Amino acid sequence: MTLADGMVLLPVLAALLVAALPAQAARLNIAASAGSLVLALLLLAAGPGGEGLLRPDATNLPLVLVAALVGLGTAIFSAQDIAHEGFDRRRTRYFHAAFQGFMATHFLALLSDNLGVMWVAIEAGTLACVLMVALPRTPSAIEAAWKFFILCGVGIALALFGIIVLALAAQPMLEGGAQLSYGALRAVAARADPGLLNLAFVFLLVGFGTKAGLVPLHSWLPDAHAEGPTPIAAVLSGLLLNAAMLGILRSKAIVGAHPGAIAPGGFLLALGFATLLLAAFSLWRRRDAKRLFGWSSIEHMGIVAIAFGIGGVPGHMAGLLHLWGHSLVKPAAFFAIGRAARLKGGQGIGTIGGLTVNHPALGWGLVLAMAALAGLPPFSLFASEVLLAAEVGRVQPWLLPLLVLGLLVAGTALLRAMQRLCFGAPTPEPEPGRAGLATLVPLWINLALAALLALALPAPLAALLLDAARSLS
Repeated sequence: MTLADGMVLLPVLAALLVAALPAQAARLNIAASAGSLVLALLLLAAGPGGEGLLRPDATNLPLVLVAALVGLGTAIFSAQDIAHEGFDRRRTRYFHAAFQGFMATHFLALLSDNLGVMWVAIEAGTLACVLMVALPRTPSAIEAAWKFFILCGVGIALALFGIIVLALAAQPMLEGGAQLSYGALRAVAARADPGLLNLAFVFLLVGFGTKAGLVPLHSWLPDAHAEGPTPIAAVLSGLLLNAAMLGILRSKAIVGAHPGAIAPGGFLLALGFATLLLAAFSLWRRRDAKRLFGWSSIEHMGIVAIAFGIGGVPGHMAGLLHLWGHSLVKPAAFFAIGRAARLKGGQGIGTIGGLTVNHPALGWGLVLAMAALAGLPPFSLFASEVLLAAEVGRVQPWLLPLLVLGLLVAGTALLRAMQRLCFGAPTPEPEPGRAGLATLVPLWINLALAALLALALPAPLAALLLDAARSLS
């Protein structure tokens, strides 16, 4: 058994164990997530390479590591947050078991070399999230879960058709399971039918783009974030969107290997700018704090799509670094706002206020998280946005005003919301309490790591991201 196999099997076994021992569900969830982080670190130390279904490479290894980090932080936060949801023992057990089931499918989606297996894993992870969004059993939660299921079902069906077309394009040169292997498809893509490659990419972009929160099938995301339990919002923004974006990146690399195929970068730029600008202006109209962060996730996926659409080593580097930064900062924001909503008795922006006054550690953590999401230093999202702006200005200078407009509109909307949430006179609290270490520890660790990525990116990780950017270019 390889380390990659262990990354998938450990959460599967943990899910079964949690289901069998409901009294220890929260503790087992944390222990399993800690084990996944240890395996991810060992996998990163071992580096890219290997044969078989699961193949670590320079592109997926950083995403596996950040998934394990976010998974552990969310498991710790869940131990406190789910206890206050009012779930019975059965639903509590189900949540923790489903959480580990989602982590297993996510690691499988990231590490799989087979596009068909990747598709199955993303769909299985989506189903787990849909059911967890519906756990509160309120009418709004059920509606959000159905919307999530229907729209993402349409998207994943389109992605499946795209994968089938890719296999048909490679059929004259590959046999059996090799027709779905990412490595094999990329190796023979230059000799495949360019018409089939073009058709496949359109379906794959729209299909996986639905899961990534790109327009036009993006509207499930704010509802799922707002109505489901807060830990699910954290993993949706920090993890599921990454797997979908990796699917788009794999597809782009295959189609881009054929000189006669249509350039995929233009499609990504179009969807990326449409997503960024729509989300940026929509942020000004939000009154629900969790829904605000849902739209922020859409905005940042638009930025990532623009970076991958620009392409080249700097563009891909900016996109990968932005995925990393967003995966760390957005869960931190959800940890803070989820606990604040518990303390204030609601998640409306008008209900939460003055956090820095009566809950300074929580309030200032939310201030830094929202400043990071707005693209301010010293966080990695600032570094990736500056790198992206420089590359857009160099390659497509006429697009730079649109990028700057989107970033400024979104950033000022978030800073405006931050002022209302964190400063001013404290709003009433039905039952005064404390933030708790289960919230503050993962919140501040994620923020520290996001700052570290911008100020002192570790040399091995920088080399890995650079290798990924070069291979994709």
